[in-house]
Amino acid sequence: MFSLVEMLRYMRPQYCETQELFCERFLEPIFGLPDRHGNYTHIVFGDDGKYPNICFTAHHDTVHKVGGMQNVLVIDDVVSVADRTVSSCLGADCTTGIWLMLNMIEAGVVGTYVVHDSEEIGCKGSSALVKDNPFWLESLDAVISFDRFGDKSIITHQSGRRTASEAFADSFALAVGMPQLQPDDGGSYTDSNEYINVVSECTNISVGYYNQHSSNETQDLRYANALCASLISADWSLLVFKRDKTIIEELWWGRGWEHDAFYGDSSNDQITRATEYEDDGCSFAVDDIEDVILFNTRAVAKLLRQYGYDADTLIDEIGAKDINLGAPSVNNYVNKVCSNA
Repeated sequence: MFSLVEMLRYMRPQYCETQELFCERFLEPIFGLPDRHGNYTHIVFGDDGKYPNICFTAHHDTVHKVGGMQNVLVIDDVVSVADRTVSSCLGADCTTGIWLMLNMIEAGVVGTYVVHDSEEIGCKGSSALVKDNPFWLESLDAVISFDRFGDKSIITHQSGRRTASEAFADSFALAVGMPQLQPDDGGSYTDSNEYINVVSECTNISVGYYNQHSSNETQDLRYANALCASLISADWSLLVFKRDKTIIEELWWGRGWEHDAFYGDSSNDQITRATEYEDDGCSFAVDDIEDVILFNTRAVAKLLRQYGYDADTLIDEIGAKDINLGAPSVNNYVNKVCSNA
């Protein structure tokens, strides 16, 4: 099996040559060629010959700013980038997920395996795949992404909406024999979220990377190896499927907002926006996003922190300069804007 460390050398922003080379080397010998959207699918059948009821997913693009090869360091079983002036991130998101799936396939773990395209620019690959409604989709009870930071999460909510039941999360920890994995309602968004209207349980599992989307990103190899062994030896018959995919259950970090009340009911045009993003796979209008930030500043800050951002990194990303963090003038300005919104 290929080395995770070697795989992490490839910097793969969407549409770059290195992404193609990575797929040719690591994916195509096992998955074959991708579909028309760039997604790779491989099915490991059980003895009964039926289509599996579990789908395991990752994505082959990264958030590197440029493509190419990078050098990495391994110190005490922790991988990091060797030169931060060259590498904008390690790319364990989602290289580690792919590595786990390759090991599971080699071990013969029954399942449908999908490595999606374009996750980092709006889950374009997974969205298009679900719309195509492949023949194996109707057999699924669960979509399990390996794309979560840390070493403790079984995601039950993404972007404030329930995507997996507590019963499923508990049963997953039992099935893989890793009690440290716990239900986590603080998920952001990954490919499994695209399946929530057609598959009961859609989750994301911690794979042991930290400070993702930044040059400080690291990967814990000990945890990755332990998780890999647990996935291969798991008793998948223990999984429990409880979420009703037809019911929308919003969390919004405890605010209890109703879906239509926040997004607007398109049937009576409660909310309309004029300015929208173009060509980035996102249907939110700019004004909608701004409203979310203004009225949920702390929740958005926590979400950005989960993505690996700190204040200095965020300032650098958006090109802001000369911000005196914590200054009364900044806080007063934010309070004033929120009160007048």
